[in-house]
Amino acid sequence: MNVEELLAGYDHSVAWDEMHDTNTVREHYRPIMERLAAMEFKNIKEYHQLASELFMSQGITFTVYSDDAGIERIFPFDIIPRIITSAEWTQIETGIKQRLRALNMFLNDIYHGQNIVNEGVIPAWLIASCPHFTREVYGINVPYDLYVHISGIDLIRGEDGGFYILEDNLRTPSGVSYMLENREVTKRLFPNLINSNHVRMVGNYPLLLHSILISLSPRMIRQPVVVILTPGIFNSAYYEHTFLARQMGIPLVEGRDLVVNNHKVYMKTTRGLEQVDVIYRRVDDDFLDPITFQPDSILGVAGLVGAYRKGNVAIVNALGNGVADDKAVYAYVPAMIRYYLNEEPILPNVPTYSMNDVEQREHVFKNIDKMVIKRTNQSGGYGMLMGNKATGEEIEVFKKKITENPREFIAQPIIKLSTVPCYLDGKITSRHVDLRPYALCGPGGIEIVPGGLTRVALKEGSLVVNSSQGGGSKDTWIID
Repeated sequence: MNVEELLAGYDHSVAWDEMHDTNTVREHYRPIMERLAAMEFKNIKEYHQLASELFMSQGITFTVYSDDAGIERIFPFDIIPRIITSAEWTQIETGIKQRLRALNMFLNDIYHGQNIVNEGVIPAWLIASCPHFTREVYGINVPYDLYVHISGIDLIRGEDGGFYILEDNLRTPSGVSYMLENREVTKRLFPNLINSNHVRMVGNYPLLLHSILISLSPRMIRQPVVVILTPGIFNSAYYEHTFLARQMGIPLVEGRDLVVNNHKVYMKTTRGLEQVDVIYRRVDDDFLDPITFQPDSILGVAGLVGAYRKGNVAIVNALGNGVADDKAVYAYVPAMIRYYLNEEPILPNVPTYSMNDVEQREHVFKNIDKMVIKRTNQSGGYGMLMGNKATGEEIEVFKKKITENPREFIAQPIIKLSTVPCYLDGKITSRHVDLRPYALCGPGGIEIVPGGLTRVALKEGSLVVNSSQGGGSKDTWIID
């Protein structure tokens, strides 16, 4: 079977297709498609089953709360890698670094002098009304003025083939373990292709992360104590917490394993109390300290914010980052880049309409069938309305909610995400994807692992790629 036979019936007209040009397969995709063509569909199916078995044996799961078949399920994986050229990656990498420099400066500013507000670049009411602007940490100095140590910036590719920033994940971004496991499975399936195509490696992520965590220690000692703080086994990303702790060789702890004494954090061990220097927390701000935040929380550590304020412990990511995750604040990131860096954004935002603005709201209501409505402080594909798929009743309900509380919503034009080839139902077909590269910010600069988590909308025609909504993933190859 040749490539043309393999792709018979492949529809690349749905959106901008990353594999297929007008008349032919793009050069950087041809080696993998030729390999699949040589295998024929029977063997491709066997590879697909082998990948599923590998994920099953590793216990790589994700929580899908809307799935009636059961909450825990194996993370869906497509065996055909998503391929990005080095030239395309250079633009992505440069744009994300620029964005993170501005966002770190914004967070430092907003919790100290608030110059960007005082000079009218961002409205004061927008920050004041943000539920994740954490007044309790105002004035706290963090090591090296770094607030965002770990980020997952979501990118999409539009109908023109250009890259756009979809959203910023700056609190507790998840999914990096799936990126790493995807690569390990692909190595088993296509070891020769990875080498012959000069695919850049992603496996050094835990080493880079561990190095940054150690560098943030407030104590200048040879072996700082670094821990991962998890909410526990019922958290949807618990697999990832255990995976990263194992990869970095550091303790995985829950709130009950830590105690604060004299503004210092200690871990309970069989040898007694051991002082903790750095906490990579996977617990949301509101649950971190029952004295400062929610008093009924059993996930956090009483007195943790006091130790943090004194500078006796570093917390990764910093508290209060949610103000920069707010989708209404997202619209101002290009202005932040111009204000703090005096540069034009390398990667543009998706056009965003503020529902507080009467004219913009009226425009959205008139064109709601071409819009996606999002709640400003929800993620994972929840609280969203796709105007082209919604019923008249659903649209009216959303319009009422928006009119009652416009601050809680933004609107964006529906963009047909780029498509890539997937092996589904015994054939090669196109599906929409996005990309979440993972960036690590430390005292020495910003490191971005060459690749990221490609998320796939497995349902035909769907633009919702979120794993929590039943999406899948692919290995992402950056090739030289």
